[in-house]
Order: sequence, then structure tokens, then C-alpha cells
Amino acid sequence: MSVQTLYTAATGMEALQEKLDVIANNLANVNTTAFKRSRCNFEDLFYRNLVLPGTQDSAGNYTPTGVAVGLGSKVQSTQMDQLQGAAQETDNPLDLAVIGNGFFQVTDPTGQILYTRAGNFSVNANGALVVGDATTGRLLDPAITIPQDATAISVSAQGQVSVQIPNNTTLQQVGVIQLAQFINPQGLLALGENLYSATSASGAATQGVPGTQGIGTIQQNTLEASNVQPVQELIDLITTQRAFELNSQAIQTGDQIMQDVTNLRRA
Repeated sequence: MSVQTLYTAATGMEALQEKLDVIANNLANVNTTAFKRSRCNFEDLFYRNLVLPGTQDSAGNYTPTGVAVGLGSKVQSTQMDQLQGAAQETDNPLDLAVIGNGFFQVTDPTGQILYTRAGNFSVNANGALVVGDATTGRLLDPAITIPQDATAISVSAQGQVSVQIPNNTTLQQVGVIQLAQFINPQGLLALGENLYSATSASGAATQGVPGTQGIGTIQQNTLEASNVQPVQELIDLITTQRAFELNSQAIQTGDQIMQDVTNLRRA
């Protein structure tokens, strides 16, 4: 007797386990700044064609349908949802959110150019804007340095960074934040720590001033929240669990039938 049922259902369980892992990661990052949820896309596997559609029978007629048995499913891809997260207001003037398309461009300590939507900036010991910890953070690219005696910082929607110096009522511009955009942002490679790197799938980054060339704007005193919807994730979690149980039931049923056939042979 064929044990294809066991193998087919096992592929379904394996694919659903991967989906469960993706859902768990989404839920774990429900409070992660600018996190983008992922979803699993499935596809069916090869088919064992016993009779091909359009085969001629003994009377010379063409069969309208064939006989095919599928061999299971697998995860085709995990796709990032680039939907804008909610804007959360803060009291920190170095908290910046991208409203629309675009990524902040930063330089890793190794010199690698990386991209992020998380705009929780700080100032390092040299006064440069960095993402992450002020001592080991990644420098904003192009670099912007805040004077040590600055008493106020202002960032416009177009990325112009200005500071106020003591005994001077006029704001002085110290730099312009540029944003990078990609033709296929879903093709970016997620590295963790809210960072992405460009790939051949994402295409090369195109830099520009916020508010131009289809690039989004910058909102100061704001952070972009995770776009994970907990209710939707819980619904997906329940349906995934039920589908997993159905596949395990198929394995148990196939195993029971094999036992019944074995017992018939012994009888």
C-alpha cells in the first residue's frame, strides 16, 4: 500500500510550522519600532499524473480531465507587509518618523550601508546623529553633527536639520536628512536590529530629499509603530493551528488504514 498520504500530510505540517514561526515573530515584535510584519505564501508541490488531460481513450475520444494526485505543499516565500505603521508622538526631538516611502540610510561600523525605518536617533560623543546606542550606534548617512552648545533641534518635513545656538535667535541649518527608496522594498534583506540591506531583488537605493521624487516626508517628535495587528495575527494563529491538526489527523488516518490492511493480510 502506498504511504503517500503520510508524506503529503507531513509537507503540510512542515509548511504550517514555518507559518507558525512567522506569526510568532510578528507577535514578538508588536512593540518594535517601525517593524514590518511578514506573511507566508504557499504553493503546491509536484503532481503524480496517472492520466493526463486530453488523453485519447479506446474510442478515440479525448478525456476532458485527467487523474492527478498532489504531493503536498511548501512555503513559497515570506513577504514583508510595507504598510505604514501608526505615528506615535514622543517628547524627544531626535525621534523621527518617515511618513510615506523611504528609509533612513546609515553606515555600519564596518562601512556597510544599511537602511532602517526606525528613527530613534541619538547623538554620540562627537555630536553625530546615530541610530541605536550612542556609543556603538550606526551613523546617519550623509552624516549630520549637532553642535555641543545647541539648545534646540528642529527637523522639517523636508529633512532640514536646524539648531539654535545660545545668544542667537536665528536657527542655523546643520544638514539635510536624505531618504533612500527602492523599486522593490519587499526584496530587502532583514538583518535584525531594525536594519535592512539592499539585494538584487530590491534593486539599488535611490536617494533623495524627503517630499520629492515620491519619497515620504519626515515627522519630528514621532516614531513609527509596528504595523502588526495583534487581532489578525491571533486569527491566523488559530487557523494555522487547526490546519496543522487536520494534517496530523490525515497522518493518523493513513497510519490506521495501513494497520487495517496489514491485519487483513494476517487474517
